Amino acid sequence: MELTQSQAKTTPQSLYSPPPGFFRRLSAIDWLYAAALLAGALFALNRFGAYMDYYEKAILVLSAPTFAVLGWRWKPVRWLMALLAVLALSAIGMYGGGLDAANQKFFLKYALSSQSAILWMSTLFFLSTLFYWGGLVTRSGFGGAVGSTLCWSAVVMGFTGMLVRWYESYLVGTDIGHIPISNLYEVFVLFCLITALFYLYYEQRYETRQLGPFVLVVISAAVGFLLWYTISREASDIQPLVPALQSWWMKIHVPANFIGYGTFSLAAMVSSAYLLKSKGYLADRLPSLEVLDDVMYKAIAVGFAFFTIATILGALWAAEAWGGYWSWDPKETWALIVWLNYAAWLHMRLMKGLRGQMAAWWALVGLLITTFAFLGVNMFLSGLHSYGQL
Repeated sequence: MELTQSQAKTTPQSLYSPPPGFFRRLSAIDWLYAAALLAGALFALNRFGAYMDYYEKAILVLSAPTFAVLGWRWKPVRWLMALLAVLALSAIGMYGGGLDAANQKFFLKYALSSQSAILWMSTLFFLSTLFYWGGLVTRSGFGGAVGSTLCWSAVVMGFTGMLVRWYESYLVGTDIGHIPISNLYEVFVLFCLITALFYLYYEQRYETRQLGPFVLVVISAAVGFLLWYTISREASDIQPLVPALQSWWMKIHVPANFIGYGTFSLAAMVSSAYLLKSKGYLADRLPSLEVLDDVMYKAIAVGFAFFTIATILGALWAAEAWGGYWSWDPKETWALIVWLNYAAWLHMRLMKGLRGQMAAWWALVGLLITTFAFLGVNMFLSGLHSYGQL
């Protein structure tokens, strides 16, 4: 419908002019954040470039625009990265005397050494779970707010511990130093952090804390295993990489893999909330079925995309390490089973309109399949991935 001359004079320009583009909507603070990331990447490249190969340099340089866009899209990433930089660099600065400083300096010993920070992470995740559940049961917004704050605090301490552990590995020996995602201890920490970060994103996106009690259960279970594994196997000790892991592929394959594991687990816990609400339990305390269904679908979609990338990267890594893209190793076989399970789930969702309790039960069963691929293979089977056995 055309506007009359009088209407055109009184109609705001914004009603018929296109909205500004994404980059035009960015503020000075947005660009300052991106510039700080770029400066940090260039400083690291200048300071440590001699120890990196071309692939590692490319990953470092590309990390700046990647995290810039992430921070533009999700604002909490900004203060998270700034806080991690302050805490990690403060801890590194205290290690002037070597690894012995971890037992001599107060803040390292009780807060910022890798083991101390990860123990704080574990405690905070447990407390977050309790407050989330307390808030849900008592209908207390205060409980959910405290649970969310504790969850963020756990993420900060966990990532600080991982960054400091990375530095500590080089203090053990320059030939031993490596990114801390190489064994079950380290990847369990990574799993907890990735799952928590994705949950916190959905918490803000859907403006609800009622999913926290469910998602934090699986994180707390992982923390429980991590503590048992640490005590019974002294798993927190930094160990040299086995030859098969001495590859730049590990730096991209493992994080992509655990984004898949984390989001699949998150979807399963959301599906359990869906099933409870659909049966009438906690119906007045949980988000709508539509919201639960949407979170479940988006988590699986994101996880499937990253798990697909991880599987392709794993095949390329296998070709370099073992001379073949696929060997039907138990870990590879179960990774394929996980991939096929969620590929079928998404196919039924997109092609057949899969919804409701069937979709939720399927996502919940998917957690069992994912858990066996993640942990069960290491416990009960052996193969080329035997370096990850319990």
